[in-house]
Amino acid sequence: MKYQMRQKFFSLGDKFTIKDQDGRDVFFVDGKAFSWGDKLSFQDADTRQEIAFIAQKLWSFKPKYEIHRNGVVFAEVIKEFTWFKSKFTLDVPGPNDYEITGSFWQHEYSFSRSGRTVASVSKKMFALTDTYGIDIVSGEDDVAILATAVVVDLVCHDEQNNS
Repeated sequence: MKYQMRQKFFSLGDKFTIKDQDGRDVFFVDGKAFSWGDKLSFQDADTRQEIAFIAQKLWSFKPKYEIHRNGVVFAEVIKEFTWFKSKFTLDVPGPNDYEITGSFWQHEYSFSRSGRTVASVSKKMFALTDTYGIDIVSGEDDVAILATAVVVDLVCHDEQNNS
């Protein structure tokens, strides 16, 4: 499935709209303004019912976010420290974690699991706001991958703003 994720330009808190390949709004991500750490509600675009909740873990040595489903931590997104390449891990239950690698500064990266690429993210460079094309292989957890793409965007912006 192909998605387009676009960050809202003028808003309090981080807000993203996610469209499907036919251009229909399917998800909305609503960031809480004025909170300690990033907190985002990942919602169905039509009903605004929360599907997942993303929360930054404060007091962590490396950037770490939790993805909650039904009030329970479902997965963690962790920015790994490496010398030359940035890398993230999407730690999901069981031995089937996702490894996220690529050029995060150029917003071109991919998700792999068990050595197989299962999703790719690419930024469109000529938009006023951050806009990404996200292509996910059938059978993968679209919500977990899309929520992780939001986290990668937040972490990369924080790093750019702090440097």
